Amino acid sequence: MDRTSESNIEELIAQKKWMNLRSLVTDWQAPEIADLLLSVQKSDRVLLFRVLPRTMSTEVFAHLNADLQVSLVKELTDEETRQLLENLEPDDRTHLFEELPGRVTQRMLNLLNPDDLIEARKLLGYPEESIGRLMTPDYVAVRAEWTVERSLQHIRTVGVGLDTIAMIYVVDSHWKLLDAIELQQFVLATPTIPVESIMDRSFVSLSPYGDREEAVGIMGKYDLFAVPVVESEGVLLGVVTVDDVMDVAEEEATEDFQKSAAVEPLKMSYEEAGVWSLYYKRIFWLAPLGFVNLAASSVVAAYETILSSAIILVFFIPLLIGSGGNTGAQSATLMVRAIATGDIHLKQWLRTLTKELSVGLSLGTTMGLVAWIFGFFHGGTQIALVVGSSMLIIVIVANSIGAMLPLVLNRLGFDPAVASSPLITSIADVIGLLIYFWIAVSLLQGF
Repeated sequence: MDRTSESNIEELIAQKKWMNLRSLVTDWQAPEIADLLLSVQKSDRVLLFRVLPRTMSTEVFAHLNADLQVSLVKELTDEETRQLLENLEPDDRTHLFEELPGRVTQRMLNLLNPDDLIEARKLLGYPEESIGRLMTPDYVAVRAEWTVERSLQHIRTVGVGLDTIAMIYVVDSHWKLLDAIELQQFVLATPTIPVESIMDRSFVSLSPYGDREEAVGIMGKYDLFAVPVVESEGVLLGVVTVDDVMDVAEEEATEDFQKSAAVEPLKMSYEEAGVWSLYYKRIFWLAPLGFVNLAASSVVAAYETILSSAIILVFFIPLLIGSGGNTGAQSATLMVRAIATGDIHLKQWLRTLTKELSVGLSLGTTMGLVAWIFGFFHGGTQIALVVGSSMLIIVIVANSIGAMLPLVLNRLGFDPAVASSPLITSIADVIGLLIYFWIAVSLLQGF
């Protein structure tokens, strides 16, 4: 959207020319209108939303971020809200309820018709951030004994308006899932043959109580656009679609990215976050890390004597500590991502440690040689030996810590992303200083 269009829209709103406004945006795509709602003034958003055709407004609403959805709902009348809820997909409706305050959610639940209310309460009954909250109960199911022709007729009848029609689910009389078949197989099959003849009973499914990240992994691993959700007995409850999984993947990636910078994840957009919220999310990590860094200062103070006798050692502290922190951060970043994608598991810790020790030895040897050269030209053979050997050991240790800490946190039930660059760097600083001064004392006093 260009500035001219935005200006025209704001002018039409100011002049209350609602029909002209509706005509202007009718040909737009839903994501474009969603972006428009974000760009106009807050006071104009609900006015613009109200002029949209009913079917379009529902689609646009589904593309809005959670904060804007909540803001709009609070300004709509009960009748407007009722119409909106009736047209929303069950999974989109559940996502909205998750973001609303309890009293607002209860008000909206009271606006639902009896069938939608039962459905909404069932989905909200699953744990937060579970697959059950993510799934939709709207799908097309057929029976194995039906003919392909009868199945296609059924699909045409019940599949209108559904997002999951590309995948058809085969169930028995007890609604137990037997297979998941792509629609094109029905289209290409002989009409008179039974559905059972095109089944291979090869499908993947999810539990409604599993973490939603599992859905992201499964869908990516098997390249699926919809995955069925079944209970413990195999009964089909609903499906998770690719559009929902993409939203989850984006949220999880954003959360991990924020944690990697030692920021407590924001539950809102940056635009909506206030100064106090941003302060609180950052101080939560900065304060503890400050105490860790204080420990580094204490190490320096404890070795004041050796520093006084060989002041040149101070010159190399930034080089050694920085290299250790960078090495640990690299290793931790690779490991956190490997855990997130399922590439690495806890049972592989010994193999991972062995590999990273080898990598650390290679890196440390290279960095140690560089440090030795710098040390030789600035302080002679003794200093070169101290600096070079310190660099070697610091890099090996920091690399190992960076690799193992995410695995340990994951084993303890914490998000491995907590092993962020600032955390690894702070730990590496303390350990690196201890290694440096221990080697300095040992070698220099030996000469």
